[in-house]
Amino acid sequence: MARLLGHIPVNAQPTRMDSSSDQKCFSKIEVREAVIRTIAMPSDTNPAGDIFGGWLMAQMDLAAGNAAARRARGRCVTVAVDGMVFHTPVHIGDEVSVYADLISTGRTSMKFQVEAWRRSRDGDEQIKVTEAVFTFVAIDSGSRPRPLPPG
Repeated sequence: MARLLGHIPVNAQPTRMDSSSDQKCFSKIEVREAVIRTIAMPSDTNPAGDIFGGWLMAQMDLAAGNAAARRARGRCVTVAVDGMVFHTPVHIGDEVSVYADLISTGRTSMKFQVEAWRRSRDGDEQIKVTEAVFTFVAIDSGSRPRPLPPG
């Protein structure tokens, strides 16, 4: 298995089974880049000593907001967060990588599937820690919804 540092394989599809080992063979693996990568610090902990879920959610909102602003070519606001699931804790010193994938658009809105993954500072394994769908609306200079540009 290839090691991918800072990248998460997506859309890996088995193309055939290797009859000699019963292993799935993959002909193509698309790789996506993190929108944000940061280090969890002691100031980001909750009273139990784990990284505060609100800090992690803020990182996800920043990542999705950046992706939304690029797609909208301008200012956007978060209007909803759906299905927030925390799978496993983040620890002090972990590298946190946040990925945002555009899943749908409306006239003024965009939905992003956002995932946060952690990697301990002394390892290579990446573990998904949380995920949610973030909805943004593109706005004009008067803070009113505006149509998305063709994209």
